[in-house]
Amino acid sequence: MAECFGSAAGIIWGPFLLIPLLLVTGLYLSIRLGFIQILKLGPALRLALFERKDADAPGGDVSQFQALTTALAATVGTGNIVGVATAISIGGPGALFWMWVTGILGMASKYSEAFLGVRYRTMDAKGEISGGPQYYLQRGIRGGFGKFLALFFAVAAVLASFGIGNMTQGNSISGNVSESFGIPTWITGLVLAIMTMVVLVGGIKSIGRVTAAFVPVMIVFYVLGALFILLVNVGDIPAAIALIFTDAFTGTAAVGGFAGSAIILAIQMGVARGIFSNESGMGSAAIAAASAQTTHPVRQGLVSMTQTFIDTIIVVSCTGLVIITTGVWEQGSDFAATMTGEAFTHGLPGAWGHIIVTLGLVMFAYSTILGWAYYGERCMERLVGRGGVMPYRVVFSIVVFIGATIPLAAVWNFADVMNGLMALPNLLGLLIMSGLIVRETKHYLKNDPKLRAGKSEVDLFMRGRDGGIDTYEVIGR
Repeated sequence: MAECFGSAAGIIWGPFLLIPLLLVTGLYLSIRLGFIQILKLGPALRLALFERKDADAPGGDVSQFQALTTALAATVGTGNIVGVATAISIGGPGALFWMWVTGILGMASKYSEAFLGVRYRTMDAKGEISGGPQYYLQRGIRGGFGKFLALFFAVAAVLASFGIGNMTQGNSISGNVSESFGIPTWITGLVLAIMTMVVLVGGIKSIGRVTAAFVPVMIVFYVLGALFILLVNVGDIPAAIALIFTDAFTGTAAVGGFAGSAIILAIQMGVARGIFSNESGMGSAAIAAASAQTTHPVRQGLVSMTQTFIDTIIVVSCTGLVIITTGVWEQGSDFAATMTGEAFTHGLPGAWGHIIVTLGLVMFAYSTILGWAYYGERCMERLVGRGGVMPYRVVFSIVVFIGATIPLAAVWNFADVMNGLMALPNLLGLLIMSGLIVRETKHYLKNDPKLRAGKSEVDLFMRGRDGGIDTYEVIGR
């Protein structure tokens, strides 16, 4: 089974399918949107981190900030610790460059999918907001093709939630806690399962409250530890950055335990681990974005794209630079699982490095479990109706325990396959609906370039224009 998923992942994430589609889609949207991820990053960060919500915004279940932290919770996980180490240990330091490229171009994709998530969101029979590719692919692309893409995405997302968002995270937590503190994996798994179920029963509002308080603390905690190490090794940073850029285009020669890599391997690992980390183009973050209280899809799209910036340009960069400047990347891929912990141990006095990485991984991975539980239940609702939500939550919580207590030889490859199968229909949808995204984005930013318009102002310049939020109630669910 592991070999089967490994072969499928190799095809999906090979040089002729998802990697070029991800990069081309991100570049195409970046150009058509005028590199909005760069020109509007400042106002977007202000809106996301300081203002945090739109006053008098209609609809939505959580604030813009809570929607952002829910999406961040799902993306800032083991990919930021183990995933970065895996990419560098196989593809060399140049893989970090391609993770940056994936992140920067992915910000345009993340903006676009969040825009569509809000634009085509729906309301279920309980009055909760649902949105994401499982809805906008069908509503934005008329006919059987749009419906096929929407259902394909929903099935892949439900399956992926048990891989990337559940078993891999629970296993990473229990394994690291057992190694660092000697706690049996079954105890960690039981505690995780109970905590997960308690939070999930409260739905998106409960998840939003937890992540809004939890996510900023965990990111600051981890980043400060990394910055301390980089400050201690500040003299090695210029050489590390030079190595990243040169190896991105030349490959990496064998050194120490590192076996060497070609350019294509650096690109493949950088893009694959980059998308695993920030999920740009997968469509998952659009599900969280759809629940936000916002006055216009453009505003939440800009807030959501800051998620990729925080995840990749800040957290991933901190991990990658620590691994490279401390030299532990030369140990090779056999040590990828413990490489980040080893780097922090080298860089910090005493046992603090290992403790910080363990606690960081626990917080990152648990937050990912919560975020992906919400993604999975929204897609389960799309497939079988509202009645499928509570059974999904129960099964999801039980699987957390299972993942924490068994070996996971095939699950990482399974997660890569499901991630790819989610991304394919979503990326096609973004390309097909790019005209709508670009047209409405330009109209909004022409009238509110600094993102300071209130609800009344937005209503005024959107009057008579079919380009804002299109919410309707789903009957019979």
